[in-house]
Amino acid sequence: MRLILLLLALALAGCDRQMPEMPQGEQAAAEVPAGPEKGVDRGHQGQPAPDTVFHDPDGGDIRLADFKGTPVLVNLWATWCAPCVKELPTLDKLAEAQVVDGRLGVIAVSQDMAPQGEVNEFLAKLGIKHAGAYHDETMGLSGALGVEVMPTTILFGSDGTEIWRYVGDLDWTGAEATKLLSEAK
Repeated sequence: MRLILLLLALALAGCDRQMPEMPQGEQAAAEVPAGPEKGVDRGHQGQPAPDTVFHDPDGGDIRLADFKGTPVLVNLWATWCAPCVKELPTLDKLAEAQVVDGRLGVIAVSQDMAPQGEVNEFLAKLGIKHAGAYHDETMGLSGALGVEVMPTTILFGSDGTEIWRYVGDLDWTGAEATKLLSEAK
């Protein structure tokens, strides 16, 4: 019995050992894969928009292919995501400007599992009127696009293929956004 307890103690002590060639902090960093970095990602350029169904502001089914013929900026966000909520007013201002200009579609697609009515109420409280209450309660769109971080905003060309994606929040009324959006075709 003593031998079993001794072997058990040694086995447990072995689970807590650090790798001798790395300090503990570096070891932890080496074990955790890095996520996407904030900023522009062109790694998916040229890929077609997925054929995933989500809901338009009226609750009807819609796909990204329904926007083909016009470049469209698709923002994936959630009510629980603070950076998403922070950027929504600037995205709404961009969407308002595009209503007048008409050369770019701007949609914000909620990735919340809550009913669409709750998403509508959330946007109304924020005063968001132009980006639309698009909703994807199954998160199928973010899954099909391989989105790991919210917010992520993707620019699709009029041909339905991805031009770039922006990971993280951005002021969509600022100079960086203006420069990026000039690539819409």
